Amino acid sequence: MKFCSELEAAFKQESNREVAVPMENYMKNNFPFLGIKTEKRRAIFKSIYERNKVEIQSDFRSIAWNLFQMKEREYHQVAIDLLIKKFKKNYVLKDIQLIEKFLVTNSWWDSVDTIAKYLLGGYLLQFPEETLNVIEQFSNSNNMWLNRSAILFQLSYKEKTNFEILKSECEKHKYSNEFFIQKAIGWALRDYSRFNPNGVEAYVKNTDLKPLSKREALRLL
Repeated sequence: MKFCSELEAAFKQESNREVAVPMENYMKNNFPFLGIKTEKRRAIFKSIYERNKVEIQSDFRSIAWNLFQMKEREYHQVAIDLLIKKFKKNYVLKDIQLIEKFLVTNSWWDSVDTIAKYLLGGYLLQFPEETLNVIEQFSNSNNMWLNRSAILFQLSYKEKTNFEILKSECEKHKYSNEFFIQKAIGWALRDYSRFNPNGVEAYVKNTDLKPLSKREALRLL
C-alpha cells in the first residue's frame, strides 16, 4: 500500500520523542506515540492523500484497517480521519462490521468517541432502519466500549436526536459502576439538553442516575 508506506516514512521523519512522552502520559500509556501534533499530522495526511487518491478510492477500507493495526496512535488517528472523509453518506450495509471492528480494537475514549459520533452515527443516519438492531446488539454486549458507543452515537444528531432511544440507553446502563459509562450518559444528556432542556431536566430529576451522570447531564442547565 503506497499510501501507508509514504505515510510511515513521513511520520518517522517528523517523530519527536519529547512531544510523544506527554501524549502517552495523557492517554495513560495505553499506546505509544510518535509525537506528531494534530495540525502537523493532518497536514501530512492531506499531502499524501492527494498523491494517492486512486489507490485510496479503490481500497480505503483495507488501508484504514492496516493503519489501525499499526503500533503508534497517530496511525490510528489517520485511519479514523480517512474513514470519516471517505464514508460521508457513502456507507454500504455491511460497513457496520468494520465499524464494530474499529470500536473494539485499540480501544480508548479518544478513538471510540470519534468513531461512535462520526462513523456509527453517520452509518445509522444513512440506514435508520438498522438503528434498533445495531444499538441493541452494542448495548447488550459485554464490551464496555460498544456500550458507550450505543449511548453516544447520536451526538451529531442535535435536534434530530431520538430521545426515547437515548433514555432507553441511559436506563439500561444507569447503575453501571464503570466511569466511562457514567460519563457517557451525562455527556449524551448534556449535549441533547441544548435542544431539549426541559425534557432532559425532567428526565434527570426523575431518574435514579449515578451522581457523575447527573452532574454531567445538568451542567448546562
